[in-house]
Parts: sequence; structure tokens; C-alpha cells
Amino acid sequence: MDNPWWQAGRGLDSEEKDWPRRSYFTPFEALALDRSVRRAVVLIGPRRVGKTVMLRQFVHGLLDSGVRGIDILYVSLDTPLYAGRSLESLVTLFMETQGHGASAKTWVLFDEIQYLKDWGVHLKSLVDSYPNARFIASGSAAAALKMKSRESGAGRFTEFVLPPLTFAEFLNFTGREASLILPFGRQDSFPWRCTDIEALNRDFVDYLNYGGFPEAVLNPAIRSNPSRFLRQDVVDKVLLKDLPSLYGITDTQDLNRFFNVLAFNSGNELGLEALYNHSGIGKQRLADYLEYLEAAYLIRRVHRIDENARRLQRARTFKVYLTNPSVRAALFGSISAEDEAMGNLAETAIWCQHLHSSELSGGLYYARWKEGRTDFEVDIVALDQGTQKPSLAVEVKWSDRIVDHPEELDGLVALTKKHRFAKIPIVTTRTVSKLGAIRGIKVQLIPTAMYCYSISKEAPF
Repeated sequence: MDNPWWQAGRGLDSEEKDWPRRSYFTPFEALALDRSVRRAVVLIGPRRVGKTVMLRQFVHGLLDSGVRGIDILYVSLDTPLYAGRSLESLVTLFMETQGHGASAKTWVLFDEIQYLKDWGVHLKSLVDSYPNARFIASGSAAAALKMKSRESGAGRFTEFVLPPLTFAEFLNFTGREASLILPFGRQDSFPWRCTDIEALNRDFVDYLNYGGFPEAVLNPAIRSNPSRFLRQDVVDKVLLKDLPSLYGITDTQDLNRFFNVLAFNSGNELGLEALYNHSGIGKQRLADYLEYLEAAYLIRRVHRIDENARRLQRARTFKVYLTNPSVRAALFGSISAEDEAMGNLAETAIWCQHLHSSELSGGLYYARWKEGRTDFEVDIVALDQGTQKPSLAVEVKWSDRIVDHPEELDGLVALTKKHRFAKIPIVTTRTVSKLGAIRGIKVQLIPTAMYCYSISKEAPF
């Protein structure tokens, strides 16, 4: 039964009540509770990141705060029982069954709303028709949700993005955070310190292999075989069901093969010409596939700037990152700390911590340029949103080699001397943590796992 709270004394079962809350729950709850603006809240995110759980936890909070069970409607639209029913008919039936008038103060939650055709138009109509009802919707096919919410819901919808599990959330869910991470206590230094970097690195590798999905972290059966769970329930459903139905894709094998190429090369620089030569898929179709996969939150494209922090007008290359590093393990098997792919996946994980905010991540680039015969590159460059000047540069390494081979940071040094960043450039390592200097340039060395934790901990919203 979707709504057990309609019966006196009934509510969420004990297992649901014990589910841990994501760090994103508090801001989501605050947004959903805010009735000052008549808008529906649309919870957007990839499959299996906890959207349904978050909705159920929100209902639990409503009941605890004294809201009557009969004032809450929860509908999971992927249930066959609701096939062919309109949102309006479901709300009307709820209002009549519970004896509510059109002006009643109610809470209506639609889960998996993308399964309803033209849902944006219908949801907008409900927002207009029921002034005291609070409408909250969620869905996994982010491509459809973002497209429809912007086309049909202008002024009536507010989007809330729920990304895959961050590294800080992973440590919290596994009960490891309190023992491994402590505040440093000094304002002039990195704010966190690690009690055992080797143990944290082991947890970081686990995070890369399965840690982006709450259910995989909490369920030992899924954790023992993450490849089967993630491939079938996340990747295959998006590639073989969601995207083909949204965009009329007929050759799903083409799309699947192309996504496998992108996943294997997460963190690498790619271009349409090289992808065309490798896959044999037409360039226009490749461009469409990139757009679809990005809209579905499976990948993120990052654009290139030059040494002057300018985007190239006719850039033919870009970097592609998985939005969840665990997807690569699902497709190609789990990795170890010594795996050749660790460098790229560590870089992928750092990018993933920024996905909660399109505004923030939209200001991040990678830099690559040529001076004479020398190619220079910097992994991450943040541009100030106001001045469009570089404010921070980050070079990602899964190794301590940089301590004895500072020449590998020539690109970072050159870019820093040219722009004089507001913040000390960061170089990630495997275990070394210290403030150092390279040719007169201050750099902060931080273990990759610690840096990944700090991003997700300090700026999750």
C-alpha cells in the first residue's frame, strides 16, 4: 500500500525509518516545506541514488510534525495500477476519498513522474488549480524531467538535483567518517586531517568501485556483486529503455557501444573526429548521443581553456567524465589501488563531488596549450564567475612521485605565474600532505582521498 498513513496508527515501517539520510535531505526538506511560493518541487537525478527514499523520509517528517496522514498522497507512477490515469484524476480521487475541498492544505508526491506523458503540462495545471496543495515530483529519466520542466513549467517548477553519493556521504554511511577524519583546528591550514591515510585510501577505492549508490553501500548482497546490480538496474535501463523512448533511438547497440567507449575513457580528452574514427557512428549522431547521455546524468563534458583562460571558439576536443565512477567498475570490473585506471578515476571522483551545482561545476574547466614544442596541461581550473579570471588550479595525481619530480608540474607553475590565483594551487597525492613550493610558487599537497572528502563535505549544496 502506497499510503499506509491513511489508516490510524500506520506510517512508515521500521526499516524505512532507519534508512540513513543523505546530506541533501535537509536542504531538500526546507525547499519542499516552503509554501511561500506556489511552485512544485521537481527532484531530479540518475537512477538508484535515493530519490524514492528521500520522498518517503519527507513523508515521515511530515507525520512527525503533526500533519494528518489523510492530508498526504504518495503515488509511484511506475506502478501498473496507475497506467493510463492522469495526474488530475488521481488528485481528484484523493480529494474525494479523504473529504478534502479544492482549497485544502495537502501534500501530493508523485514518484517516477517521467512515466506519464506530458507530465509537465498536467503538473503545472495542478499547481494552478490547487492553491494550497504542495506538489513534489521525482524521476530518474533526468533528460525528460529537465526538458519538460523547462518547457512546460516556467514559473511553476523548482528543480532540486540529487547526484550520486558523495565520498563524505559514503564514509558516513559506512560508519567510517568519525574514526578517519578529524577537524584540524587551525584556520590557516587545510581544515581536515586524516588519522590513517592508508585506511582512507582503501575506502576511497571502495567508493570508486561501488560507493556512488546508497543501496550498494548498505546492502551486502549488492556490494558483493556491484557489477550485476549497477549494469542491469542503472546503465542498461537508461541506455535500453529511458533514452530510446525519449528520443526515438532505434539502434540501442550503437548507443551502448558508444557509452562503453566514454566510460572506459573517463577523464581523457576526446573529440568528435577521434570518436567517429573509433566507432564509425556519424558525427551528428555522436553529438546527439553526447547530449542525451549528459542530460541523463551519465556523463559530464568539460571544456578546454588556453593559457589565457579563454575558451577556444572552435574547440574540437573536450574531456568526458562519468558522473559516477562506480559505473566504470560495473562495466569493466572492479579496480585496485594499483590499477592503471586509478589516476583517471581519482580525477573523475573529484569532478563528481561538484555535480550538485550546475552553476559551480559550470565554472570548472581544464587547461591545455602549447608553447613551442611543449604541451602543457592543468587538470582543473576554476574561473571566477564575475571576472572570468582563474581563481584556483588543481592538478590530480594518484602518486607521491611529484615530491621528487616537481618538473611534472610545469603546466601548473606556468599558469600560476601568469595569473596569480586567489587561492594556493592544489596538487593531490596518494599519501603526502604538506604546504610546499615549486620554483617560487606555493602549492598545497593533499592526498586525493582527503581532497575528494573536503569538496563533498564543505560545499555539498
